[in-house]
Amino acid sequence: MSYTQDDIARLRSAISKGASQVKMGEEQVTFRSLAEMRSLLAEMEASVAGSAGTGLQHYPQFVERP
Repeated sequence: MSYTQDDIARLRSAISKGASQVKMGEEQVTFRSLAEMRSLLAEMEASVAGSAGTGLQHYPQFVERP
């Protein structure tokens, strides 16, 4: 499924209100737990960040020790 920033905002809003149901597009989604909501939020954010090409790259940093 393709997620949008609006989907992310709706889910964040529901989490902050303590709601367990969110309307996403034409669907009403009922979550079993806060953990499930947070897991989906992370997936949605990663998906949107990946499609925007704004993924972060990490480079190792070497430090010389005395």
